[in-house]
Amino acid sequence: MSMDWFYDLPNLARADPEIAGLIKKELERQEYGLQMIPSENFISPALLEALGSVLTNKYAEGYPRKRYYSGFDFVDPIETIAIERAKKAFGVPHANVQPYSGSPANLAIYLAICKPGDKIMGLNLSDGGHLTHGWKTSISGMLYQSVPYHVDENGYIDMDEVKRLAHEQKPKLIWVGATAYVREFDFEAFGKIADEVGAYLIADMSHISGLILAGAHRSPVDHVHAIMTTTHKTLRGPRGAMILVTRKGLEKDPELAEKIDKAVFPGLQGGPHENQIAATAVALGEAMRPEFREYGAQVVKNAKAIASALIGRGLKLVSGGTDNHLVLVDLTPYGIGKGVFASEALEEAGVFVNKNTIPRDPASPFYPSGVRMGTPTLTTRGMKEDEMRLIGDWIADVINEVKGYELPEKEQRAEYLKKFRADIRNNEKIRETGQKVRELCSRFPFYLGRG
Repeated sequence: MSMDWFYDLPNLARADPEIAGLIKKELERQEYGLQMIPSENFISPALLEALGSVLTNKYAEGYPRKRYYSGFDFVDPIETIAIERAKKAFGVPHANVQPYSGSPANLAIYLAICKPGDKIMGLNLSDGGHLTHGWKTSISGMLYQSVPYHVDENGYIDMDEVKRLAHEQKPKLIWVGATAYVREFDFEAFGKIADEVGAYLIADMSHISGLILAGAHRSPVDHVHAIMTTTHKTLRGPRGAMILVTRKGLEKDPELAEKIDKAVFPGLQGGPHENQIAATAVALGEAMRPEFREYGAQVVKNAKAIASALIGRGLKLVSGGTDNHLVLVDLTPYGIGKGVFASEALEEAGVFVNKNTIPRDPASPFYPSGVRMGTPTLTTRGMKEDEMRLIGDWIADVINEVKGYELPEKEQRAEYLKKFRADIRNNEKIRETGQKVRELCSRFPFYLGRG
């Protein structure tokens, strides 16, 4: 049976044709483009049904069997199923599935563990870390004393520096996790360092939680005190988050689970989004099936195939490859600030990546020198190594078309970028690549044309 019926949007089309039309156009963009932003994925039609269900009508302030309103005969079991599936999937004694997203979930962890002014450690932003791990423009860098650690000249986390800083600074909390780090995390080494200095070790495994469930990345569970993960990346769930408390965390502080729950509600949030929580339960159910292990393994195989293809075409990769789902291309051999040119040219060809800083980037974060790409969505569509090699060649082709553009001074930048965008719209090679991309996508349909 074709899935097209699910996107006719008959009620919305009658009530608000403008919004309905834009949603349909976005559907076509997702279907006929290569979605390679590594923090994105395609969720199943089952999850979409849960997200669009009447659960969105229910205000559910509190926790199961501890609500402030009435009418929870069916909502409480749904949230309980999500909690129990999370605990079973990751092997932890406690799970909170109410955080709206990853950043507020991380803030809840701070609220539960730290006081303003406490020292925290996390991977530096331009080295692949996340804003919420202590970056200066984030509230995490405003409320707490941030002591960032870095990657070495080979692109791997400098564990000697982590150990030295931890012993010198005695942080209250250490993050292990990232948003643009392509290598596997040594959770055991981080755990030993945190234990030596008495710090809480928190894993932010937002990007890799699906790989962990699939056995394609080592698990942090035995080495950290708590875990935050978003649900919408390699886990293939809705846009949301969970906080998990480990046995090691409860041994360090028997009240940690209670503190986390109180930090989420009433500390930071009001009523949870039960439609989102239901979709999370569905996603966890899908992730515990045997075929999900095959998916996670293929995500990594595909990323390695993309990396190999790009290296074969002469492109430089941060750390020279990847261990997970993402690849970070270093464009500094062509000059600084090239990320914007590469990402916009690739978008013109129907390949969606994001401009990204690289370690020790000589350019501004607004015009960085790298591009970040990943394979979760391509793998969800059923693509494998042969398709990755094609895609790698197409990416290299497009980058070669724009590598000669140079970022001018600020006062000339707007006009220069306007001309650049006109150039890529009229570039024959980019146009040909876009046609190849659309044809490939039509061979691997996900929402449209499935029979």
